[in-house]
Amino acid sequence: QVQLAESGGGLVQTGGSLRLSCVVSGSMFSILSMGWYRQAPGKQREVVAEIFSDLSTKYSDSVKGRFTISRDDIRNTVDLQMDKLNPEDTAVYSCNAVYPLGVEVWGQGTLVTVSS
Repeated sequence: QVQLAESGGGLVQTGGSLRLSCVVSGSMFSILSMGWYRQAPGKQREVVAEIFSDLSTKYSDSVKGRFTISRDDIRNTVDLQMDKLNPEDTAVYSCNAVYPLGVEVWGQGTLVTVSS
């Protein structure tokens, strides 16, 4: 069974950068899309960035221009480069893979904390 494992979270100051990585155990060939989501304390989970099988990308308005999602099918990873971080970006970030027939796989998440 495919598993996702995130890494790269941590504590950073306002204005700083972090790079999150999601490793996919297994082939990425059949994945329709992958995304990074986040859930802040007391808030609902929201989608941050998505990358599709044609390598097109989509970002939430709150991160557009600051975050970049990328996919590497050789390393089996999907990364999220986060720049110009602010305290509102503090959350648990999780990656998600969508397969045909509506099958979805989630990682455990990695915590990002941005101090003011």
